[in-house]
Amino acid sequence: MAPMRVRRHLPVLILAILILVYVAIGTLYAVLTPAWQVPDEPAHYNYVRSLAEGSGFPVLEPGDYDQDYLRRLTSQKFPPNLPVDPLEYEDHQPPLYYLLATPVYLLAGGALLPLRLLSLVFGAGILVVAFGTLRTAFPGQPAVGLMGAAFIAFIPQHIAVTAAVNNDALAELVVGGTLWALAVYLGASETRPWLVGILVGIALLTKTTAYVVVGVTVGAVFIRWWREQRPAAWATRQLAWIFLPALLIAAPWFVRNGLTYGWNDPLGLAQHKAIVEAQPRSSEWLAAHGWGGLLTRLVRTTFQSFWGQFGWMAVPLPPRIYRALVLLSILLAAGFLMRLVRRYRSPRSVDPLTVSRCLLLTLSATLTFSAFCWYNLTFVQHQGRYLFPALIPLAAAAALGLDTLTKVAPRALRPWIWSLVFAALAAFDIYCLFRIIRPNL
Repeated sequence: MAPMRVRRHLPVLILAILILVYVAIGTLYAVLTPAWQVPDEPAHYNYVRSLAEGSGFPVLEPGDYDQDYLRRLTSQKFPPNLPVDPLEYEDHQPPLYYLLATPVYLLAGGALLPLRLLSLVFGAGILVVAFGTLRTAFPGQPAVGLMGAAFIAFIPQHIAVTAAVNNDALAELVVGGTLWALAVYLGASETRPWLVGILVGIALLTKTTAYVVVGVTVGAVFIRWWREQRPAAWATRQLAWIFLPALLIAAPWFVRNGLTYGWNDPLGLAQHKAIVEAQPRSSEWLAAHGWGGLLTRLVRTTFQSFWGQFGWMAVPLPPRIYRALVLLSILLAAGFLMRLVRRYRSPRSVDPLTVSRCLLLTLSATLTFSAFCWYNLTFVQHQGRYLFPALIPLAAAAALGLDTLTKVAPRALRPWIWSLVFAALAAFDIYCLFRIIRPNL
């Protein structure tokens, strides 16, 4: 009985160890990364400071974004004589992260490190919801959930972002939690859709990149309606039970924005676009480099900054490392495609519910990628971190690819191979901090 109990709880124990390692490495990043040397950190900090000082929710106004001053700050590595107080271009963001960060700011007297550690706590939560989502999507394959969580934990750029002051980690946590709830929803004959609605409402108050959950939720209802051959009225009721609570939760913020920025701009995005007008534009790059040059730069810079391009995109990794990461990505993608081909050739072995949940993950990744492309139609934002809301689907593909590739090895050796891969990624994180970030920032 005891060995069986240990085996049953072993995945959770491994996840706990994984989280401890992630937190240890993330704490090193939070402590040793110089102040403000993560994109947009000063602007997020100033939002929290505004709430903590009793100024209320800040309003995005002309002058909050000064491209020349920002370039001066980053090129001089944020010297003490140049204050970061004027950087307030994140003032349009939904409020949840900043409300949660305000007590930490007050207790710590405005110190930067405790706020960074708060983001790290959210980052640890991401690993939990990633494991839960993938374990639900692939029942009976706990290794997929563990490998997916490890993949997310040890991407150097992801650690750098989740060990900084920003709302990215909380947004990923909320997206992941909603995906987990929807994965359960797809398999539940009797469920409470309003619980999903609460998560969607929280997402609406977190960050606009988390709004992909709206489309994913509609997709989940449609998948259940189609698979279970429900009447159309059932789908309508489900959507109402989900989105009415979500809108009730988010409505006060949208009303506030309507009164502040105009009723045609309830998210403040039009105001933000006008304020950051001086940002590099894709149309300018297209005129300068042509379609080939623009797309080449988009793909190359996005890939590099997904894995690691630190500071304000000014500190890349050595080219040989990017070549190794390209090879790793190709191998994992090849393993994933092999997995798909095998499942296609033996469709009877595929559980319809698992297919439904995989469609859900695919939809989430597609919507995140589409939003990334849409934003880059206007501004040059070739930053891989904007794809991080899709990390759970990407991690699922990577885990399945690695699992497929290692099937050539004896079963007893496979866990050791997986452990070696992720131990190497963890060591890579340490290398990036001490050999790339610290010497160059």
